Amino acid sequence: MKNDTIAAISTAVSPSGIGIIRISGEEALRIADRIYRSPGGKKKLSAQQTHTIHYGYIMDGEDVVDEVLVSVMRAPKTFTAEDTVEINCHGGVYAMKRVLETVLKNGARPAQAGEFTKRAFLNGRMDLSRAEAVIDIIQAKNEYALKSSVSQLKGSVQKRIKKLREEILYETAYVESALDDPEHISLDGFSGEIGEKNRRWMGELNRLIASADNGKIITEGIRTVILGKPNAGKSSLLNLLLGEERAIVTDVAGTTRDTLEENVNINGLTLRLIDTAGIRRTKDLVEQIGVERAKETAQTADLIIYVVDASVPLDENDRQIMELIRGKKTLVLLNKSDLETVVEKEDIQAILGDSRAAAILTISAREQTDAREIENTIQELFFHGELSFNDEVYITNTRQKAELVEAFESLAQLKDSLDMEMPEDFYTIDLMNAYEALGRITGESV
Repeated sequence: MKNDTIAAISTAVSPSGIGIIRISGEEALRIADRIYRSPGGKKKLSAQQTHTIHYGYIMDGEDVVDEVLVSVMRAPKTFTAEDTVEINCHGGVYAMKRVLETVLKNGARPAQAGEFTKRAFLNGRMDLSRAEAVIDIIQAKNEYALKSSVSQLKGSVQKRIKKLREEILYETAYVESALDDPEHISLDGFSGEIGEKNRRWMGELNRLIASADNGKIITEGIRTVILGKPNAGKSSLLNLLLGEERAIVTDVAGTTRDTLEENVNINGLTLRLIDTAGIRRTKDLVEQIGVERAKETAQTADLIIYVVDASVPLDENDRQIMELIRGKKTLVLLNKSDLETVVEKEDIQAILGDSRAAAILTISAREQTDAREIENTIQELFFHGELSFNDEVYITNTRQKAELVEAFESLAQLKDSLDMEMPEDFYTIDLMNAYEALGRITGESV
């Protein structure tokens, strides 16, 4: 039930210096009184001022469970907008579980996953987009993901959606008022006015929908597949980017037989690196399977890093790889610059053609040079060198994107109605559909 008092361990359940058990609900302070004992034995937490911290002990009957600091926070100025008590105990796994068991024994029930944030939403403490940003902050894997989630938690999505809904609702109300009272409210010239506003709304929604691609990359990372012929230096490149000897490197062609996946952070972005088997014609059954997996993996990549052995001429295998990656975001690395090279950038460009999605660099993976240039080029390929969170909103949630698409489609239907000069009451249907879809992003429409 919504009014139950809930409790849970709010920090990681692993050995640490401090662990926090949170209690939230109408009975939070009374439950705390039952289990808390001050050094003098006379202090009642329910009698203390809000947002204060108290030293003492958690007691299970007459047994001391742990020495603690207890925070008292009264509604509504808490995360859940309910009375909240947070017990700061020692961070041993057993110690935290014993404190939680004592809390549950004295009247609380275990909180469900995400229930504190759910209560914050239901109690009007935050809208749904902010509530979803909480878990995104917890799961952030890089600097950009954290910045995006913090921006959403501060209300960047909610503010943008709220403004759109207010404008759409105003126009809907105007149409309905004019239809109810045509003698006093005129719709002359309204089609032109609403058409101009609708183009602006659709443009705004289109930008938000388009940001979801970058949002996915920010939160999930860039799925990066390393392709090339055997012995081109793919595994050496993987080790270079990781900064450790993760992949086996030998002079024997075909050493890598299967995909090898690792994550690495570069310039605040996460690269999900996938090293693959060298692509070539071969009679070895196991190697054939590895080659096919490499090709399949390339189809779903956000970025292809094509490693070319620049010390040997291009051959049919290279042409096969370049045909595979044509049109995809690609970073071509002319490797082994420490040796005498026979492949130039112009040779690659002649085969790839005018591909704006491709960048070409000369490197030596074995000598571990040019790692910084590789990182900067990848960032340039995706975000033109930088990401700004001052005014930009990045949609990182699939549910939110789906609602934006539905709102956009409703406004597209409004455009059709305007183009066909339909009666004004048709406008309100599409306007309200867009209004409701946008409301589901913030939770105002449930």
